[in-house]
Amino acid sequence: MRVYILSRNKELYSTKRLVEAAQAKGWEVRVIDYLKCSIEIAKGELKVNYQGKELPAPDAIIPRIGASRTFYGTAMVRHFEMMSAFSTSGNLALARSRDKLRSLQILSKNGVDMPKTVFASNKSNAKDVIELSGGAPLILKILEGTQGVGVVLVDSEKAAKSVLDAFYGMDVNLLVQEYIEEAGGADIRVLVVGGKVVGAMKRQGAEGDFRSNLHQGGSATAHKLTRKEKATALAAAKAMGLGVCGVDMIPSSRGPLVMEVNSSPGLEGIEKSTQIDIAGKIMDYIEKNVTPKNGASSKKRKLKKDSIGA
Repeated sequence: MRVYILSRNKELYSTKRLVEAAQAKGWEVRVIDYLKCSIEIAKGELKVNYQGKELPAPDAIIPRIGASRTFYGTAMVRHFEMMSAFSTSGNLALARSRDKLRSLQILSKNGVDMPKTVFASNKSNAKDVIELSGGAPLILKILEGTQGVGVVLVDSEKAAKSVLDAFYGMDVNLLVQEYIEEAGGADIRVLVVGGKVVGAMKRQGAEGDFRSNLHQGGSATAHKLTRKEKATALAAAKAMGLGVCGVDMIPSSRGPLVMEVNSSPGLEGIEKSTQIDIAGKIMDYIEKNVTPKNGASSKKRKLKKDSIGA
C-alpha cells in the first residue's frame, strides 16, 4: 500500500502519528508538501510532479490541508482522486467544510441543529442583524477564521453594533450567532472516521475565555457521548460527506448544537485525552476501502458519486 500524507509540516504531531500508524501496517508512506507539487495534464494523462520528479500514483491520500491553502490543496486532492487514489476526505467535501456559511447551510438542510446564525452583507443594517440573531450577547465570527481566531463575544447591543460597523467598514464577511450561555465556555469534539465515532473529548476554555479551542489555552478531557450527541455528530459528518472529520458541538438546553465540522482535525488533543489510537483508526478505514495496485488487500474501493466533483 502506497499512502501519501498531504501536509506542509512533517514535524506536526498529527502528521508524525499518521506516518507511524501507516508504517505499523507495513505500508509505504510519504509526507508530501502539496504546495511543492505541480500538476501535469495532457490528453489521457494526469501526473503530479514533486520537487522536479514525477510522483508514482498512490493508493490513498490523507489530506491535511491548511485553511489558507484550501484552493490549491483541494485542486491537488481532486487530481489525485482522478488518478484513482482513495482520499480519506474528498475534494468537494473539503471545499464545502472550509466555507463556514456553506457548511451551516448544508447542515441545516440535513436537519442538524446549530446555534441560530445570521449572515448579511456589509450594507445591511447592523440593528436588524442583531435583532434577527436574538439580541445580545452575541458571537461574531469572521468567515475565514480558524482555531478560535476571529471569534468575538459581545455582551451588549451597543457593543455589537460598534463591532459590526467596524468589521463591515473593512469589508469583512461575518457570521452572527446566538450565544449559548449554558455551555459555559465548553464544547465537545467528536472524531468520526468512516461513518463511526472513534473518540470524543470535552474542551474547556481557559478561565475568562468563552472559546474552548486548545490553541487558545483550553484544556481537554475524555468525554462519554450521550446517544443524542453521538447521533448529532454522525449526522453532521454524513451531511458534509467527510470520511475523516472532527465535529464540534456545544451543549445547550435544547440539545447538542453543531458549531463546525473540521476536515483536518488535529490528533494530539484527542489522542492524549482519550488514549485512543485515532491515527490507527484512520489507517483501518483506508485498509477497508482500498485494494492496492499490487492486488494484496481487503475490500475494493468505493468512490462516492461526488468525490471528484467540481
